[in-house]
Amino acid sequence: MAASSNSSALKALDSLMEVVRTLRKRCPWDSAQTYESMRPNTIEEVMELADALMGGDPEAIKKELGDVLMHVLLYACIAEEKGQFDFAGVCNAVREKLVFRHPHIYAGAPGAAEGGETWEEIKLREKGGNKTVLGGVPRSLPSLIKAERIQEKAASVGFDWECKEDVWAKVREEADEVERELAYGHEADREKEFGDLLFSVVNAARLFGVRPDNALERTNRKFTARFNHIESAASSQGRRVNELTLAEMDALWDEAKRMRLGEEEAQ
Repeated sequence: MAASSNSSALKALDSLMEVVRTLRKRCPWDSAQTYESMRPNTIEEVMELADALMGGDPEAIKKELGDVLMHVLLYACIAEEKGQFDFAGVCNAVREKLVFRHPHIYAGAPGAAEGGETWEEIKLREKGGNKTVLGGVPRSLPSLIKAERIQEKAASVGFDWECKEDVWAKVREEADEVERELAYGHEADREKEFGDLLFSVVNAARLFGVRPDNALERTNRKFTARFNHIESAASSQGRRVNELTLAEMDALWDEAKRMRLGEEEAQ
């Protein structure tokens, strides 16, 4: 980043921080917020950012990044009031972490890792060895993303397939077990086997460079657009969608596919 651009960014950040501090003092809503009260709003803002990132609209991404940044600054204000830390402390902590975790760039940094150490090994050493390999995966992560992170962390220390193509045998094995449980098993066993199947599919996606959450969200959007076409077509006939026959729905679905509906939303 050029010096003038860096100066402009710092000025903008300082101005935003001043607004957040003013609102914290003078706005009844802002002044009443706590870590706990803000948490649901923050989750919502991060999800809105995730939607914008999937949409790829730069203006929407900029807006949602700003909303998330505002939350970061407000949390820092709350912490400063409590005498815990301030925004500078947040910046310094993440800067030190980044330097520590990139020894190939900052070779002379305190605690720099030896060559060949993996990202996850560096993170474990940073935490003094008090964490397990999987201990850093947040419990509140959505299950699909959590499965991917668990697998990534396990793979980072060598617990992975020697040949990625071998994963397909595991996927087929888990699918077969689901079929058997559906035919003969109990409900709890069905859930277990479906979980194993989903976990193996996430593993396959990871091995072949696909982010499973992104992939599923793209399919969600494509399905929604095509189903909306079915519903709209029914409405144009003065009917409700549940009044269509399955054959009629299938024909409209095929029409939506030919029109490539939903494929733009899935890009």
